[in-house]
Amino acid sequence: MTELPDIWSYLSSEPLAWLTATLVAYLIGDWCAQTTGRGPLANPVLIAVILLGTVLVLTDTPYQTYFEGAQFVHFMLGPVTVALAVPLYQNRALVRKSFFPMAGALLAGSLTAILSALFVAKAMGVSGAELISLAPKSTTAPIAIGIAENMGGLPTLTAVLVILTGIIGAITVTPIMNAMRITDWRARGFAVGVAAHGIGTARAFHVNQTAGTFAGIGMGLNALLTAVITPYILTNILGGTP
Repeated sequence: MTELPDIWSYLSSEPLAWLTATLVAYLIGDWCAQTTGRGPLANPVLIAVILLGTVLVLTDTPYQTYFEGAQFVHFMLGPVTVALAVPLYQNRALVRKSFFPMAGALLAGSLTAILSALFVAKAMGVSGAELISLAPKSTTAPIAIGIAENMGGLPTLTAVLVILTGIIGAITVTPIMNAMRITDWRARGFAVGVAAHGIGTARAFHVNQTAGTFAGIGMGLNALLTAVITPYILTNILGGTP
C-alpha cells in the first residue's frame, strides 16, 4: 500500500495518463447517456467534466499538468471545426433554398448571444478582460479562444464559458423547442447550432439526423459571423475596447 502513492505520482506525471483519463471519462459519460435513453440531463460532456474535475481535486493535480496530457484532444478541435464544411457542402442545395431565413436567424442568434451576455455582464459591473471573454461564448472553442486572445480577453475563461454555454444549450434545447411547438427539424437544429456550438450539435445528432446536420451548418456559420462582428461590437457598440 505504501507504494501506491509513488505509483500514482509517476503515472500522473505522464501525459498519456491524462489523455487516457479524458477518454475514459467521456466513455463513462456516453455510457450513462445511453443507459438513460439519451435524456437531456445525461450529457456525456457534463458527466466527463464532473468526473475529471473530481479526480483533479482529489489528486491535487494542477490544470496545467492535466492539459499537457489532454492537449491532443484540444488540438483535434481545429480539424473537427474545419470538418463542419462537409455537411454544409453536402446540403448546399437545401441551404440555398433556405438562405434568407437562415441568414436572418443566424444574424439574430449571433447578435443576441453576444449582446445579451455583454450588456447583462456590464450591468453587473463586469469589465476589462473578463467582459471581452464573454463575447464569443456561443461559438466553437478554437475560434472563441482565438477571438479572446486577439481582443485582450482571457482564453481560459472563454473556454470555460464556451463549455458551460454548450452544456446548458444541449440540456435545455429539447424542452424549450417542445414548449414552443417548433417541429421543423431544420429550424431546431440550426437554432441549437448557433446558440450552443459543438456540444449542442452533438445533442442534435442524437435526437434527429436532419437536426444534427443543420446544427453543424449553424455552428459553422455562427463561428464565421462571430469572428467578424465581435471586434466591431467590442470597439464600437460598447464605446471602445472594455
